[in-house]
Amino acid sequence: MFKSPAKRTASLALAATAATAALTLALVTSASATAGSGTPQDGRAAAAAPPVSGGPESAFSRIATFYGAYIDAVYDGDGTLAKQLRFSYLSAPLQRELAKWEETNHADGVLRAQNVPLEWKVAYVDSGMGKTNATVTLTWSGSDTTRLHVQADLKTRKILSIKD
Repeated sequence: MFKSPAKRTASLALAATAATAALTLALVTSASATAGSGTPQDGRAAAAAPPVSGGPESAFSRIATFYGAYIDAVYDGDGTLAKQLRFSYLSAPLQRELAKWEETNHADGVLRAQNVPLEWKVAYVDSGMGKTNATVTLTWSGSDTTRLHVQADLKTRKILSIKD
């Protein structure tokens, strides 16, 4: 079927407008998805964020999941969620130990601080004797860091200890 030049021009213009709108939407969506993730705004290429994975049967994944969720809850000022996370992820003896530590030190025993870290990283150390060990690195303003040694039970996947 033959289209008149006017109809063909209108079709091409409509297709170009749709393509431009789709590209603009893709760029805006991409920019808004990365704007808050530390992407440099000066035109430098940003490094891709590493993938995050875990599993509900892994005691190590439970440590990482707990610290990520707990820090978010404390940062957001959600004390109820922070308490629920402690109840779900920490052994009862550790909860009692942290309560005593917090009373003495007037700080959060999970974070060993009065404020909230800007970043966190959990690294696997080893497993043995029914336990898994991890190092949690908390980064504060500048390059100040705190390293915590965290141990979880392989069977219950509950966190058993948090040590400086």
